[in-house]
Amino acid sequence: MIEPTELTALIDRYKADQESVYNTWFVGAEERLKAFRSIRRGVRDTIDMIVSGDFGSDFKGSPLEVVLAAITEQKQVFAGAAHAFYWKPKLRIPDIYENQVNKRRFGAFLEACLAATQESQVLKEMSHLSSPAIKGLGPAVANIVYFLHPTLVSPFNTAILNGFNILFDDKLKLGSWPSYLIMRHVIAEVNAQSEVRKRLSKDLGAFAGLLFEIGSGRLLVSGNVEAVLEVEKKKSEKAAARRHKEVVNEDKEASEHTRIQAMLIRIGVALGLAVHVARNDRHRSCNGDSFAMMTMPELPKRDWSREVHDTVSLIDVLWLQRESGDIAAAFEVEKSTSIYSGILRLEDLAHSMPACDCDLYIVAPDRREKEVMAQLRRPSFRDSPVGSSMGYISFDDLCKHCDGLCKLGEDHRILKKIARQSVEV
Repeated sequence: MIEPTELTALIDRYKADQESVYNTWFVGAEERLKAFRSIRRGVRDTIDMIVSGDFGSDFKGSPLEVVLAAITEQKQVFAGAAHAFYWKPKLRIPDIYENQVNKRRFGAFLEACLAATQESQVLKEMSHLSSPAIKGLGPAVANIVYFLHPTLVSPFNTAILNGFNILFDDKLKLGSWPSYLIMRHVIAEVNAQSEVRKRLSKDLGAFAGLLFEIGSGRLLVSGNVEAVLEVEKKKSEKAAARRHKEVVNEDKEASEHTRIQAMLIRIGVALGLAVHVARNDRHRSCNGDSFAMMTMPELPKRDWSREVHDTVSLIDVLWLQRESGDIAAAFEVEKSTSIYSGILRLEDLAHSMPACDCDLYIVAPDRREKEVMAQLRRPSFRDSPVGSSMGYISFDDLCKHCDGLCKLGEDHRILKKIARQSVEV
């Protein structure tokens, strides 16, 4: 067992590494903040389809695939989270697609976890799910539950388990529910210690990230030094190089995202509108222009619930009428992140405003046009007035016409000239 002083020193090293998952995922990626809402919605859709009998006999095309897609977008920690849910017909695993009893058990588990408010309730449901020993359905399910209850449930994968065994000198087994529940309990107990909590977070993802770095060989401790140096040296070097490349690519994507946001801010200001940028992006700047200097410090007060206000405040760009404060247009920029999540945030905004008449847009690269249109034509969006009226603007069109829109545009409706509607495809 690692000594408390050793653990706090290890945590400090973990946080100081700018390429650790603590900095690139836990505190450094807006996708993490945005994922929680869309994953909850996807879990709700999965439950509803199981209850109605419309959940198919395959992972592909199911709402569960949407949930796991949003989770795997969380970069390194969740890179392989979807694999456990792929339907493998020859092996008949995981046995929640063709086996109707197991499918309903899985749906009931998700329903109970979604409604749970206490740790004891979540742990009870995990024990219930593990009891029938559904073939192929192991503790990878915890990755879904983490996004429902991040302060109660830890993420889980091979690297995290390996890191746990190294740090706590244990021999817990992969794919074992009892092993996962032991691991979760220890993580929660250690994370609750004052010196650890002060350095990390109530959210168990921060501690799981520490274990991930140890288990993948990026963070050396006494229990893994010999193995890393003698057996895993080349693998560790490749992993470090791959991580560096991923971080560089993420920085490049963030830069492109920022550039598109800057154009939308510039156009909105030129049209005489007030502009609000996602609260986690206000620190950004583009070509020397500070977003904080060009945009509103916060949203005008509205009769919204806290959850809706938090969701709307994360929408990438909002244009508002200066006098009334009414929202004229809203934009979600999705270079590589979930189109589904972006649509949900725009839909939440629209449903929160009586007689909403603001324009809603997904802004994405040309290569994602088919994906955008496919999402907008999902039954849940297609049959909604909000979804059917939502527009798509390509990066190329926005870049091409930015100067013209700023110079010749009279009001926010000018964007309809470059936007495409799902009904056109």
